[in-house]
Amino acid sequence: MLTKQRQELILELLNERGSITVAEAKDVLDMSESTIRRDITALHQKGKLVKVFGGAVALETETAITAHEYTVAQKFDLNREEKQKIARYAASLIEDGDFVYLDAGTTTAYMLDYLVKKDVTFVTNAVAHAQRLVARGMKVLLVGGELKATTEAIIGNQAMRTLRDYHFTKGFFGTNGVTKKSGCTTPDANEAMIKQTAVEQCRQYYMLCDYSKFDQISSITFAPFYATTFITDQVIPGYEECGNILVATE
Repeated sequence: MLTKQRQELILELLNERGSITVAEAKDVLDMSESTIRRDITALHQKGKLVKVFGGAVALETETAITAHEYTVAQKFDLNREEKQKIARYAASLIEDGDFVYLDAGTTTAYMLDYLVKKDVTFVTNAVAHAQRLVARGMKVLLVGGELKATTEAIIGNQAMRTLRDYHFTKGFFGTNGVTKKSGCTTPDANEAMIKQTAVEQCRQYYMLCDYSKFDQISSITFAPFYATTFITDQVIPGYEECGNILVATE
């Protein structure tokens, strides 16, 4: 395949998905990772896309792009009131008999403060979440695998294999960024794969994100925008007509 054809296909993929990893492009184009990386670099230099760690994202006007990730301690007090408002609303959606996936993250951590003991089983990839759930007398299954230091999330192939055996009635997730085109994004490819795998195993899933996450893009997309139900703290300019966004009430 000629270089121009490959690069056109990469841009088509980006137009459809908003972001791609080198591995995804390699599988679709049946080319080596080194070739894909060279094409992405060339397209970045031409101003056709934005090169990020592990892949690329489509150009979006006035949208911030970052691969930086704060630690849990750094994020915990950011937008605390907004996160608590979202978490309270999210916790109210859990019903008797639910089999719930609870993603690692600070907003999902705030949900634990508002849970009422019910006939519910929780599965999580966050050690801290599991400890707090057990201390409150909740039934909890902790996903096994590699522990990531910055987000305190369990990641890796073992975690993915475990999640594929589960079928959740509801799932609650955090995200680093949200746009209509790029969907829900996060900086780390390994954590993105865990999130994506868990999302695929949910009958219904909710993305918990305060106003600051909208119109932000991180490196890797793990869930599409229009198939996702969002819970946020206020009406977001430019997203008023989106029927998949729930605004948490007090």
